This record gives sequence, structure tokens and C-alpha cells, in this order.
Amino acid sequence: MKAIIYRDTGAPEVLEFVDRDLPAPGPGEVRVRIAVSGVNPTDWQARSGAGHPKQFPEVTPHLDGAGTIDAVGEGVDRGRVGQRVWVFLAAAGRPTGTAAEFTVVPAEQAVPLPDEAGFDVGASLGVPALTAHRALTVAEDGPRRLRPGALKGHVVLAAGGAGAVGHAVIQLARWAGATVISTVSGPEKARLATAAGAHHVVNYREGDPAAEIRGIAPEGVDIVAEVALGANLALDLAVLRTRGTIATYANDGGRPVELNVLQNMVLNTRLQFLILYTAGPEARTAAAEDVAAALRDGALPVGEEHGLPLTRFPLDRTADAHRAVEGGTVGKVLVDVTHGTH
Repeated sequence: MKAIIYRDTGAPEVLEFVDRDLPAPGPGEVRVRIAVSGVNPTDWQARSGAGHPKQFPEVTPHLDGAGTIDAVGEGVDRGRVGQRVWVFLAAAGRPTGTAAEFTVVPAEQAVPLPDEAGFDVGASLGVPALTAHRALTVAEDGPRRLRPGALKGHVVLAAGGAGAVGHAVIQLARWAGATVISTVSGPEKARLATAAGAHHVVNYREGDPAAEIRGIAPEGVDIVAEVALGANLALDLAVLRTRGTIATYANDGGRPVELNVLQNMVLNTRLQFLILYTAGPEARTAAAEDVAAALRDGALPVGEEHGLPLTRFPLDRTADAHRAVEGGTVGKVLVDVTHGTH
């Protein structure tokens, strides 16, 4: 099979396009013929060596993807052969991600993809959708699971609604019944956040964004899903309701975070930091189940018209796909692994 690998961490040039033997699924595992592989910031961070130390002599990157199960290991229902699936966290603690024609994952990390959902949708779920679910389910007085109506009466602020996680936050919060506000940096991203389903879009670079958000939500925001805590903390605290939650999954821009302890005490702020790797199996399982339910309801479409433009590369140009994500390409970067599949 064709695969992308790297032996040393570093710039995108460390990625090699190679031939490898077909992997065999072990007990409790499935082999997936990958159609589309999704690229996330965490993938290039791991490749660069900035994320976490490399655990294996050779790594095939990418956590997310979609394709068809073509073989199952011992203990897995043989009826799953031929099933279309979306795959998440394929390369977490394993050397074999989705940037290859075939990959092997634990059976529960290959989730059935409804007939009406394309492989592009499947490859875009994973990290962004599961992260968004976690952000929306950590509030002290909020739901632990998402379903229609679970966030009824809640106001969610999706920071950076044109990003992949922000997009999933908007879609999942909307599906669960929240009022969704998104902050964006300009009109093009405003259009995308609106297409994703945000009820209100606020340009944080113009006027008085805090007053604008307070005008929409006089009682304040219940949950902020935050991508740039250092840059946005002052705005978040200006619009957060008492006992509200700021759920942070990144610090884009890298600005240091300074906390006014008294201000946060008075607000009873909950500051929740999150990353999927250490969120625990219960949270990941719940997220995968709820995302699958939202998918069945048609709540998670992708593409320009749904607020998430797709940029595609063939497998042998995975290095260019990494450069695109590193360079801040708006929307979702996908790698087409098997031809003619989307």
C-alpha cells in the first residue's frame, strides 16, 4: 500500500511517500481502506516535534479519516466488513494514522458513517467534533451529553467560528438547542459562521464587541468555546454570566494569559482546559456517540455552503497539506487517499 511516513520530526519535508505492507487487524481491531484523511493542527505539531515526543521509529501521521472497513480482527463482528466509517484518534499512541491507503484501529474508533454522509464529512469529524463536544459538556450546571434540546435556554459563544473546531461548536450547539453567537475577524469569516448555523455573528475587531454580545445575551454567556484564551480573555469575562464556563482548546497567537483572580472569584468562573488525549475514555466515548447521533440527524455538513470550505491534496502531496494547515488555511484541509471516493 501507499503511505506517508516520517522517521524524524521537523519541517514538512520530513514526510516521505512510500510503499508499505498491508497491516493486519489484531484482536478487537478493524482495518479501514481510507478514502479521505483529515489534517488537524495537532498533526503538524506532532510531526514538527512541538506537540509531544515521537514514540515510534516510524510514524504515519493523521488522527482523522473516513473509509470502508475491509477486514476485522478476532472478536469483532464480521458483519462490519464493507461498512463505511469515520475514524478518530488513529495515530494516538499508535504509529499508524490515516495518511495511508489502509490503517488499523480499535473497532470502537471506527464509527459507522450514515449512507447520506460523504467521506469528506467523515474525515472532518474526529478531533474538531469531539473537541467541540467536550467544550459544550463541561459546564457545572450544563449537560454531560448532547442531544436535541440538551442546551435549550443556554447561550454559547463560539470564538473563531470559521475554524474547524469553531464550526463544529456552532453545529453541535445549534443541534442541541442553544442560542449560538460566534466571534470572527471579518466579513468573509462572518459569512462562514452564519452558514454553519450561528444565530449571531460579532466582529471582535470593530466597535464594542462586549456591548454587542451583551445586547444579544443580557444575562451573559453560559459557555465560551475558546481558541485564543490570551487574546480573548478580557472579552470572555466581559460577557460571561455568573458561574459561566470558558472551555479552552487552544491559545492561538500564543498571548500569555493573565488572570485577575478577584474578578474570576466574583464571577465564579469555571476555566476548563481540554485536549482529547487526556480527556479520558468516558468523555471520548460519549462524544463519539453524540457526534454520531448529530451526524444521523444531518447536523454536521461540511463544504463552503455549510461554513467549512474544503482544501484538498492528493496523498503524495501530504507535505503541502501540512503547509496549508500550518499557514492558517481557512476551513478544512483534506487529503484524498483513494481515488474517486468522494
